[in-house]
Amino acid sequence: MASTSSAQPQQINVADLDLPQLADVRRQLEEELTHLSNSFAQLRQAQAKFSACMDNVKQVKPENKDKTILVPLTNSLYVPGKLCDLENVIVDVGTGYYVKKSRAQALKHYDSKVDYIKTNLEALQETIGKKQDNMNYVVNIMQVKLQEQPAGKGAKSG
Repeated sequence: MASTSSAQPQQINVADLDLPQLADVRRQLEEELTHLSNSFAQLRQAQAKFSACMDNVKQVKPENKDKTILVPLTNSLYVPGKLCDLENVIVDVGTGYYVKKSRAQALKHYDSKVDYIKTNLEALQETIGKKQDNMNYVVNIMQVKLQEQPAGKGAKSG
């Protein structure tokens, strides 16, 4: 029976909770919103990185052959180099692996990454919106209960 209850979470009416319980729910929602917002920002950064990679691949064109360029060895170390191969680029496919791809393949690779992240961003934005709606609902209930509280205490003491 315990497995049945864990598969079907018990639903609680938030309006039935007291103020300390509502504060806990609000705190949990704030933590979730912070986490989701951080994830959203990281996805945006990744999307921008892949878009920049697409721009870089587009710079591999005949008019740039044999021009001196700066080649990144690390995030902060660049060395001069010349663009010799106009047909192929080296693509970082993750976890330290690099693959030689044609410019068209590289653009397709980065484009699929950007689209994948876009889909995830849209889903995450929807989730964030729902969490914010939940947060607003909890805050509204807390405000109502706080307004009722002095009246209730006044009636008891009077």
